[in-house]
Amino acid sequence: MGGNKLMVSTPSDREIVMTRTFDAPRELVFQAHSSCEHMRNWWGPRKYEFESCEIDFRPGGTWRVLHRTADGPEEHGFRGEFREIVPPERIVWTFEWDGMPGHVSVETLTLEEHDGKTTVTAISLYDTVEDRDGTLQSGMEEGAAETYDRLDEYLAKLQAR
Repeated sequence: MGGNKLMVSTPSDREIVMTRTFDAPRELVFQAHSSCEHMRNWWGPRKYEFESCEIDFRPGGTWRVLHRTADGPEEHGFRGEFREIVPPERIVWTFEWDGMPGHVSVETLTLEEHDGKTTVTAISLYDTVEDRDGTLQSGMEEGAAETYDRLDEYLAKLQAR
């Protein structure tokens, strides 16, 4: 693993920008975002089990992921729609958490490769400053950092095969 750290910034009152570099080629990082088969291995904090997943990976296709705690009834569902997919450089999708229905952000994920390492930049755009701030206060940054750590571990396993 690369020891790369997630960087989070708020360049405007409606945006959250997350950046992380992975020791893996861009094509592999892109593929890891494209199916339940891959995402169940890394998406979300470790304390959650991947309960269910549906991904129709095409523009206009929808996605839904459900997490549940291993030791209890806590459940978190997420959903959205793919708006743009440009392999292996960009994915634009909507993101909505079941806990705050109707509060939808648009996330643009870009992947840039340099010397075999891929930098992922995720820009989340919210309708209001309140939606953005609510997301920041939800523990999103900690959960995203752990999720990207898990992605880094998963990419290392894929490359070792």
